[in-house]
Amino acid sequence: MPDMKTVFTQGFVKENPVLRLALGLCPALAVSSTVFNAVGMGVSVIFVLTMSNLIVSLARKGIPSKIRIPVFIVVIATFVTIVEMVMHAYAPALFKSLGIFVPLIVVNCVILGRAEAFASKNDPLYAIIDGIGMGLGFTFALVLIATMREILGNGTWFGITLTPGNFEPVLLMVLAPGAFISMGLILALFNLLDERKSARDKHESVLKAGVKAKELPTRSR
Repeated sequence: MPDMKTVFTQGFVKENPVLRLALGLCPALAVSSTVFNAVGMGVSVIFVLTMSNLIVSLARKGIPSKIRIPVFIVVIATFVTIVEMVMHAYAPALFKSLGIFVPLIVVNCVILGRAEAFASKNDPLYAIIDGIGMGLGFTFALVLIATMREILGNGTWFGITLTPGNFEPVLLMVLAPGAFISMGLILALFNLLDERKSARDKHESVLKAGVKAKELPTRSR
């Protein structure tokens, strides 16, 4: 069993649902035209993911293996309904903006995947921490994509104007192609950072091996 810190942080970079595992791409690309939408979707996913993980973990020993997936979906759908009703009542503008993608959280691969791969095999506390960590990682990816799209496409961030008056927005970025372009650029950046880290680790390993090789004759004496 990994420690709680590892469980919490793995969803940010190492196993980020969007940027590493390529899960939940449909809402990630569809609602990331503005940071406001991205945060709204992210908070909804964090709540549903955390609560469904908790319930699945608590009931894991009593769920027959043959019907576990339908049971997981019912649990997830229950919390999605709660989110939908609360959002409709207290954040109608956000609810209208996100549209069909709020009820579609039910079939979000991130939530169902964590219920099957983690929550159904671990204790409730670990399931909660995993849900929060993965949800924050999902939100981080959405906000990252939305930041690029909103700044380049509207000249704003969270509705706040950041660009000078003569700035010409790149309208392509707020359209569907802009989502794929932003996603591709961010993935390319992460891959480049991974390659540099791997090269640095390899170089350090070679240096350590060289140091040990030099120490061997001294020890043999």
